[in-house]
Amino acid sequence: MRLKFSIYLLAFVLVLAGCTTTSTSTSSGTPASKKEDKTLTISLGPDLLTWDIHNHTTTTTEAIHVNVFDYLLMRDKAGEIQPHLAKEWKQINDTTFEFKLTEGVKFHNGEDLTAEDVKFSLERVATDETLRSHGDYDTIKEVKIIDDLTFQIITAEPDPMLLSRISRQASGILPKDYIEENGWEHFESNPVGSGPLKFVEWKRDNEVVLEPNADYFGKKVTNFDKVVFRAIPEDSTRVAELLSGNIDIIANVPPSDWERVKGSDNSHIVNGPSNRNYMIFLRTQEGWPTADVKVREAIDYAIDDQAIVDSLLNGGGTPSLTRVNPGDLGAEEKLYGKYNHDVEKAKKLLAEAGHANGLTIELAGPTGRYIQDREVMQLIAGMLEEAGIKTEMNLMKWEPFVELREYQKFKDGYLIALGSSFFDAGQSLDYYSSKRASTINGYSNPEVDQLLSDAEKSMDESARNEMYQRVQQIANEEKPILPLFQIDQYFGVSQAVEYETRMDELIYIPDITKK
Repeated sequence: MRLKFSIYLLAFVLVLAGCTTTSTSTSSGTPASKKEDKTLTISLGPDLLTWDIHNHTTTTTEAIHVNVFDYLLMRDKAGEIQPHLAKEWKQINDTTFEFKLTEGVKFHNGEDLTAEDVKFSLERVATDETLRSHGDYDTIKEVKIIDDLTFQIITAEPDPMLLSRISRQASGILPKDYIEENGWEHFESNPVGSGPLKFVEWKRDNEVVLEPNADYFGKKVTNFDKVVFRAIPEDSTRVAELLSGNIDIIANVPPSDWERVKGSDNSHIVNGPSNRNYMIFLRTQEGWPTADVKVREAIDYAIDDQAIVDSLLNGGGTPSLTRVNPGDLGAEEKLYGKYNHDVEKAKKLLAEAGHANGLTIELAGPTGRYIQDREVMQLIAGMLEEAGIKTEMNLMKWEPFVELREYQKFKDGYLIALGSSFFDAGQSLDYYSSKRASTINGYSNPEVDQLLSDAEKSMDESARNEMYQRVQQIANEEKPILPLFQIDQYFGVSQAVEYETRMDELIYIPDITKK
């Protein structure tokens, strides 16, 4: 069986090699020599989803937003929370934190940023259940204004993750007066923030154009006159644009192109760890074959996680039986660096589940969003077929995939690579709660619900660790989600640019400089 898989893998790699292009044509038709010297051009793959910071949960969109909208607190490159809009804070009691804003901060339209704007922004996402980020902020009961620069965030219950919440996605501060005067539709076409870059233009499925904010209160962008985020889902096209000098930074360089990028006079590879894991979400509701835990186990045992990491990522990842990675609060490190693979056991489990003659499932997945996402799905399908599980693949671009996932239009399951922006198991494991899972795959376990409920309001870090570790142990037994492996980041970067990866995967322009 191992020989059969090796032959399959060799054929698969040869097909991939044949698909690699060396074209240097550009989508814009603009040769490198005519580029503006002080324009920084970046491609993360997919296009921006929206300018509504509360109505998405996508890191590639946040990587643009973080340059336009400021957070109250912000993590540095090492992942430590630092003052930002809020220059100082203190805990009043278990449900109340008080913050003091930095003086003199202005929005891009010249209006002062005050506690009124903080109240408007946070209470919107905390109370509007239709917003995609609502679940990460619904612990906030009220933002109480003390004066123009002082406010309190009051939570319904103790919230040990509050500081993490206000230092990441969907916690950007919005201009209350501008939005109330002009409406949300106008705002989404003409977004205004207080960040280091200002909005210029968004051409859907093409590019987002930003320019430096000369009046920024923090670290200013001085190396570039313009910053362009281009939407280029195809890996080969992004690489070609980098090598021809039309792009300065590209994300998710596939391993098949690493040597080409390294050998180029124009560019090099910059890599680093991430807090992102590939995983497969599986239906547990009655009527689906994956409702049987033995089928879910069979799928797990059929997939050789290490072979995927070695063959498609050139070793740039770590197999894992949990999506909570070392360094995150609550990590169960006994499950990290391990995986299950036994094709014969997978076949036996299928037979025990009543599928001795095989089984057909449909898995959805994105293409052009994560490193080697299409290829990972294709290789998984080959592995499952060896165990008697035929996979019908539904591969699609990121935006329609997001809709399919969020509106539960997928069938048996889907492949996705999720990050953990809070660096806290409370965020990562929320997918196992009955409430959250009811909108995804129907998983429910009373013990898990109780553990998660107790942990999310405990201010005792040691107790939270133990509760989250127990949740991961249960999840590993019941397998409603199959963690596959943690992935590293691989960027192609122009020789003219100084760039370092961040664990949170944000692209913070003030930290990028010209050599």
